[in-house]
Amino acid sequence: MIFNRQLYVNQLVEHKNNQMIKVITGIRRCGKSYLLFNLFFDYLVQSGVTEDHIICIRLDNRLDAEYRNPDTCLSYIISRIQDKQSQYYLLIDEVQKMDEFEDVLNTCLQIPNLDCYVSGSNSKLLSSDIITEFRDRGDEIRLQPLSFSEYWEAFPDKSWDQAWSEYSTYGGLPHTLQLTTENSKINYLKELFRKTYFRDIIDRYHINQTAPLGRLLDILCSNVGSLTNPKKLEDTFRSSGNIRLTDVTIRQYIDYFKDAFLLSEVERYDVKGKHYISTPLKYYLTDMGLRNARLNFRQIEETHLMENVIYNELIYRGYSVDIGVVDVYEKDENNKQIRKQTEIDFVVNQGSQRYYIQSAYDIPNQEKETQEIRPLKNIHDNFKKIVIVKADILLRRNEDGIVTMSLKQFLTDPNSLSL
Repeated sequence: MIFNRQLYVNQLVEHKNNQMIKVITGIRRCGKSYLLFNLFFDYLVQSGVTEDHIICIRLDNRLDAEYRNPDTCLSYIISRIQDKQSQYYLLIDEVQKMDEFEDVLNTCLQIPNLDCYVSGSNSKLLSSDIITEFRDRGDEIRLQPLSFSEYWEAFPDKSWDQAWSEYSTYGGLPHTLQLTTENSKINYLKELFRKTYFRDIIDRYHINQTAPLGRLLDILCSNVGSLTNPKKLEDTFRSSGNIRLTDVTIRQYIDYFKDAFLLSEVERYDVKGKHYISTPLKYYLTDMGLRNARLNFRQIEETHLMENVIYNELIYRGYSVDIGVVDVYEKDENNKQIRKQTEIDFVVNQGSQRYYIQSAYDIPNQEKETQEIRPLKNIHDNFKKIVIVKADILLRRNEDGIVTMSLKQFLTDPNSLSL
């Protein structure tokens, strides 16, 4: 099965020959090797690069095991560069399997006609902090699981309802989509979480007591899109009575999950005051299939899943995303003015662009609509305000300029926010 990940191929092309190391990062099994050795390799060949000018090293392959030695690898790379006047491309997968790989790559940067691309995983390369190894000499290309549009492109015969149901349940990890039965998908995702993601974190940080780590992950998966903080989570553990965790340890564990690309942490932004609010925060899972597998597919609440998928889509499109806070002043039953704090699901920024977005699974009546658009109406700037609903409706715009669009249109039209 072929997945056309053109957005990421374009990113690699944009960074081509920029005298930096291109480091492809992302959650395990999201397709980093496929992007590098299939899609980008094919692009290079189709653009006129001959295959003898593309140096491919797969360090997880036994046939390339000798190149796990840094000196042997470097000697091999140099031996392949026969023409000093032509451009060569170096593609290394599972680079963490090589000792002192930072030195090898930094040496490769000094070869003027060599352009370097690497990917990796496992406990050595779980997080984006690999970029710090190269400081100003590395470019990170963060790869996400398949977006909904990438998923549906591979299954064009599925109806929207069927595609959404499967995607929001089993997620967008490429191998999951190639499995044909529910049981095979469920077993794959559960085993992947247990044997790969969780094991990577335990090995990297030498964690002996795994039950608290697992319980915290269960809580975060169960409460995607809910406001919380380490202190509140500490209280949750204390009330359960079985496991004790301090807020300091909880903060540390959450950082581990972030470093493993399992989840994202989203800050709150005071729209009128133009400043960040340090706590509480929200957390979203990188892949819905993994989230559901962690919870044994017991909590498939479409409201939360839809909000999480919208967040992931915004990240996929390259936006930075915050949670918006807007103060609203109203009069109480005694005609006294009071201040209420309302929330906007997503404040979305990219360069000079900004969008305010509400995720509303269902708007059955006028009261619900008023509730959803209330914080949007209290933002007095000219940036676009959008409500995304699950129903398959035609895009509409009210007298305040607030746009309501369907989830289908948002996910399938790359220009949906500009409509």
